[in-house]
Amino acid sequence: MKPRMTAAILLVFATCAALPTSAQSPFVASRSEQYVPRLSAIMTSAQIQHLKLWSAGNARNWPLAAYELNQLRESLAEAATLYSGIPVSNITTLASSVNAISKAVETGDSSAFARQFGELTKGCNACHQSMDRAFIAIRTPAEQPFANQIFAPKKP
Repeated sequence: MKPRMTAAILLVFATCAALPTSAQSPFVASRSEQYVPRLSAIMTSAQIQHLKLWSAGNARNWPLAAYELNQLRESLAEAATLYSGIPVSNITTLASSVNAISKAVETGDSSAFARQFGELTKGCNACHQSMDRAFIAIRTPAEQPFANQIFAPKKP
């Protein structure tokens, strides 16, 4: 049985070594072709970051909230950069909410965090409405679907 297992492992390694490198692979775009994620993929990431930001802030895990806020900020910037059809006014409106949440996170102000998170959520929905996507509506999360992540801060 052991020689068979050894032969199988060697076969796997030999097969992997024979595979072309990413530079030769037909599945990898050339350097001149850049992958551009679909707007829906960016917005789905933003929706998850929105939810995780709320969960972290609600648990008063300010380092995690700051991290998720930064991830959300980057997703929104990526959407604005890659998709010129998004009005600049929508982005600047969200930027002011993101900055206000950032201050609440830095100071650990739970009530300001909740208030500004509500404003951010309204801003997201206003953007959707202005883009004729009012059917995409978000809210302050009511449940926690990420049962595999701990949002409470670690105790010292």
